[in-house]
Amino acid sequence: MEVRIYATLRDIVGDKSIHINGAPEMTVGRMLKEIVAVHPGLRSEVFDEEGSLNRSIHVFVNGRDVRYLNGLDTTLAPDDVVRIFPPVGGGR
Repeated sequence: MEVRIYATLRDIVGDKSIHINGAPEMTVGRMLKEIVAVHPGLRSEVFDEEGSLNRSIHVFVNGRDVRYLNGLDTTLAPDDVVRIFPPVGGGR
């Protein structure tokens, strides 16, 4: 499965995408934990102190925000495209 990383999170990961071997019963939460295990600098960006998805991070599965699906329990298929966006600010 392809996980696309955007903006300032790319600096932590060192690339614009990560490939994860989609195992049976893969969820967004499990996928994020696997990514954080390899890129520990993402932990504080992705998860809050309770281990929930940080409110400022947006994770989309096939274009849909996981907050409107099943959150970290959203099931993933091997051909899904996941996008992770950091908080966006600025503008006029």
